[in-house]
Amino acid sequence: MPVVVTGSIATDHLMTFPGKFTDQFVEGKMENVSLSFLVDDLVQHRGGAGANMAYGLGLLGQGPVLVGAVGNDFSDYDAWLTRHGVDTGSVHWSELKHTARFVCTTDAANNQIASFYSGAMSEASLIELAPVAARVGDLDLVIVGPNDPTAMVQHTQECRQRGYPFLADPSQQLAWADGEMIRELVDGADLLFTNEYEHALLLQKTGWDDAEVLARVGTWVTTQAAKGVRVERAGEPTIEVIAVPETKPVEPTGGGDALRAGFVAARQWGLGIERATQVGSAVATAAVEVIGTQEYTLPRAPFLERFAEAFGADAADEVAPFLPA
Repeated sequence: MPVVVTGSIATDHLMTFPGKFTDQFVEGKMENVSLSFLVDDLVQHRGGAGANMAYGLGLLGQGPVLVGAVGNDFSDYDAWLTRHGVDTGSVHWSELKHTARFVCTTDAANNQIASFYSGAMSEASLIELAPVAARVGDLDLVIVGPNDPTAMVQHTQECRQRGYPFLADPSQQLAWADGEMIRELVDGADLLFTNEYEHALLLQKTGWDDAEVLARVGTWVTTQAAKGVRVERAGEPTIEVIAVPETKPVEPTGGGDALRAGFVAARQWGLGIERATQVGSAVATAAVEVIGTQEYTLPRAPFLERFAEAFGADAADEVAPFLPA
């Protein structure tokens, strides 16, 4: 049964600043900030959290169904995703707006300053999941990724009403959403994904503690950058998985989306939580070693060799039968 990925679809404009943002801040003057950074380069890539996750799942042979809203400038991007195993038949095309834009500058310490223009994404709330299920069959999992806020709430509510298992991935939307909205997005999720900062922000805004969140979700996965991944379940020991060491310079944009794709694919293969987290960690490292969120590949032999180095030969042997040739 297919995995449906709902979330943003965007183009990324990525820049690199050779210094540190913090060196430009003036103590006592932060209430009036006017800064300009001379960057080294500018590259444009396909992106958006929903499309990024779908791309990773496509590389891993899952044939995901992408659900989101785009503009009439999406044709080349559509062909790219389709060529990489993504079903785009449920993507909504806007007649009025451009596909969303993400503009991000990363400094020498991997800090980031970013802006996001929603564009056609504002029409994602027009999409219902039931017609998607009617087209592709019963939905095994719906990923509710960062998207138009109204669409995120609607998709979550429809999952609960129709009994579709769902993964809650509020990500960037936690920064401005209030506690009521966050509780609505999280309650009843089979899986919840946050990074370490979002983990704390979710607790602060909802007023819940860790135990109360775990009473409402099946599994809570928290990414911790170089420190790895923490997985929590009510009444179960916490699982800690290392980050697979990088061997090349790191551009962190999209690493979290790749990790989610690897984790979900491994769970679809029937692997356990710890092994799935390891697969996610390995895919994330492959993603952050290239510039652009959909520029990485997962060649079978090198992937397994690196996986074995990080997690052992037995772990690699368990994963090997499921990796596409």
